[in-house]
Amino acid sequence: MSESPKTPEDELAGTEQPFVAHLMELRDRLVRALIAVGLMALVLALYPGPAALYDILAHPLVANLPKGATLIATSVISPFMVPLKILMMTAFLMALPVVLYQLWAFIAPGLYAHEKKLVMPLVVSSTVLFFIGVAFCYFFVFGQVFQFIQGFAPKSITAAPDIEAYLDFVLSMFLAFGLTFEVPIAVVVLARLGLVSVAKLKEFRGYFVVLAFVVAAVVTPPDVVSQLALAIPMCILYELGIWAAQMFIKHTQPPAETE
Repeated sequence: MSESPKTPEDELAGTEQPFVAHLMELRDRLVRALIAVGLMALVLALYPGPAALYDILAHPLVANLPKGATLIATSVISPFMVPLKILMMTAFLMALPVVLYQLWAFIAPGLYAHEKKLVMPLVVSSTVLFFIGVAFCYFFVFGQVFQFIQGFAPKSITAAPDIEAYLDFVLSMFLAFGLTFEVPIAVVVLARLGLVSVAKLKEFRGYFVVLAFVVAAVVTPPDVVSQLALAIPMCILYELGIWAAQMFIKHTQPPAETE
């Protein structure tokens, strides 16, 4: 008797459990990451509180406003929603190491040893560089930019920025500077994957300087201070990326295949 052809159910027999196990592990990792964000949000809600977080975020602008000027809320629910958004954003950033660890723990078992040597340092360094970019924007750029802008304001104008508009401005600037400080990571990845050689990256140095100033002119306010504050670090970080790419290529090569 000839064997009957296998049905699709037969061909897939025995493969359900591993797939379901991966989904369950992914679910558990996501739940742990959400718990970490939730715990940080609870801690920040108790101290210093959503209102205090907004005051901290608004300090660089308020410090450069004329005496007696304050921020305003043009929407009824803005005094509640804006501090809440800042609370959740801050909680996510503070819980980001836990979130990234859960992501790393999920994908690490499927990587080779030499791939782990590449991925883990990139994850850690990209996180650190993003935080450095945000801190550089808050502690240095904001003060210089707001002081420069207020210096051009006519005396007959009373500045009263809207809190939602200020939040949008801050988030866009944080994102711009955070991503700018990821330039070394992008350079390392491109070189390590073999898409661009280190020699080509060095030849592209002059073009990148022009590109950096074009990007700074597009993503920052139309003032010289913020544009220089973004373009100059981009050029320095590009050079850092070239140096780091040489180190990564040297120390993350796969082991030689043996017969």
